[in-house]
Amino acid sequence: MQQPKKIAITGSGLVGSLLAIYLMKRGHQVDVYDRRPDIRGTEFSGRSINLAMSIRGWAALENVGIEEEIRKLAIPMHKRTIHVLDEPVFDQYYGKDGEAIYSISRGVLNKKMIDLAEEAGARFIFDTKVWDVKLPEATLFTGESENETWTPHQYDVVFGADGAFSRIRHKMQRRSMFNYSQHFLESGYKELTIPANADGSHKLDKHSLHIWPRGNFMLIALPNLDGSFTCTLFLPFEGDYSFEALQTREQVETFFSNFFPDVIDDISNLVRDFFKNPTSSLVTIKCYPWTYWDKVALVGDSAHAIVPFFGQGMNAGFEDIAALNELMNIHNDDWETIFQEYQKKRKPNADAIAELSYRNFVEMSSQTANAEFHLRKKIEKWFADKHPDKWQPLYSRVTFTTDPYAEALKEGDRQQRIMDEVMKMENLAEDWQSERVENTILSLLEK
Repeated sequence: MQQPKKIAITGSGLVGSLLAIYLMKRGHQVDVYDRRPDIRGTEFSGRSINLAMSIRGWAALENVGIEEEIRKLAIPMHKRTIHVLDEPVFDQYYGKDGEAIYSISRGVLNKKMIDLAEEAGARFIFDTKVWDVKLPEATLFTGESENETWTPHQYDVVFGADGAFSRIRHKMQRRSMFNYSQHFLESGYKELTIPANADGSHKLDKHSLHIWPRGNFMLIALPNLDGSFTCTLFLPFEGDYSFEALQTREQVETFFSNFFPDVIDDISNLVRDFFKNPTSSLVTIKCYPWTYWDKVALVGDSAHAIVPFFGQGMNAGFEDIAALNELMNIHNDDWETIFQEYQKKRKPNADAIAELSYRNFVEMSSQTANAEFHLRKKIEKWFADKHPDKWQPLYSRVTFTTDPYAEALKEGDRQQRIMDEVMKMENLAEDWQSERVENTILSLLEK
């Protein structure tokens, strides 16, 4: 058991709240600061992308005894449902029978996580701006504005869980030898809603992640417990089809009629929400180191913000906390070793899931509607079913195992090279379930 420490966490989001639960159960005193009001008394602002919980997230929740409580908030999604223009809707199953990712409303989950952290004994300090941190002393400074006198708060350890634009990381960036990069996509996103039917049922299949792929833009919809769907429109900021080009009611209605005709009548208050809800950006952030001595550490988006197209942002952040906990079990009160091992273990995996998430944007927006892509995926699934010891599809490895992301990326690249060769075979569409194809893959695996 560790010696109790006085610990501060900046950020009451999902990762910060989970970290608070873990630390409280280890006997520490935990204060959680957030510049926002308590979200349990407010409505979310229309900038949320629904979460897709997978096995990595569930494992982190199970470790601390709250998995079953959170499962009550989740809806299993076994497949993608693809809505292609002027063609029948079709499904792409994610994994084997029974394998699913789970849709959870970000707001509902965050409120529950704060409740559970408070029940464990954590103290939440809302409406409080953290302006600075003295790294060697683990001292936070709070105040109403940047120009007034700040109040110091001394701690033994500080964790930065305050998101992609972390104030704690900003201070660490001023240190020598701190590497940092950020990359914004040229596309942003906007939240819309498909309400429930009058009887509370879902208008679409509630066990699917619905995708309307349209090349360099797309619409997705994930189910909620109340019968609604949270929709997210991903669209370039500029260009012929872009947020910049949609400035009037008529332009928005024409755009949705042309590209999403099967769902336009289902989207509640389309025009009102399109102009009311913010247009948000999508950023990948990488940095290193994530820690300072035995005093300060970054977790979640503060260390490794990624785009949402593999549904792994929350899962990766939760995995950070599980990894920290495992290292605490090994190294007890040696916090400097805990922090050093934590960043060495997690950094390569954070970089790997960032790359995979970016690639999945291309897959979801364009390739999911491509016949050659469908054939490739069918061959991969057929071969994996026949040879599960030799082939596990990349998506399954990332989503349905806890294998390191870096290993999944490496193996995924190898599989892609093999499938590129297979897709060059003549008459493949006619006999893809053949000994000829099977032997080709087997021989390529030996190289």
